Amino acid sequence: MKLTHFLAGILTGLIIAALLGYPGPDSVAAAIDASERVFELRTYHTNPGKLEDLHTRFRDHTNALFVKHDMSLIGYWTPTEGDAANDTLIYLLAHDSRESARASWEAFFNDPEWKAAHAESNEHGKIVKGLESVFMTSTDYSPIR
Repeated sequence: MKLTHFLAGILTGLIIAALLGYPGPDSVAAAIDASERVFELRTYHTNPGKLEDLHTRFRDHTNALFVKHDMSLIGYWTPTEGDAANDTLIYLLAHDSRESARASWEAFFNDPEWKAAHAESNEHGKIVKGLESVFMTSTDYSPIR
């Protein structure tokens, strides 16, 4: 695993804990059964000059389609330093299970709205150069489960 991905994961956890106002392990565990819930950390790398196009696609289309297909939006981030600040989007989704994630992604990619939005956003050149996806489960001491 690259150091940047590890640090992005740590940062993501800290931001989520701060935003949710960590109430303590007992109340979190009681409120959410984490036995199958999984988180998906996705990192997109864009072609030069295409990061704003990716933001537009997420803002105008992708977020609503994620919700439509039962994916929980946790957050989106862009690096603040280095080359990655110009071409990287990092986001975190939650799924009820790994099987749920598979089914949601299949439905998402087969959705005519997604196909149209994807085609339209790439009319003036391909936006995404590459992407990485990491599935994670919460530890028993995690503030978010």
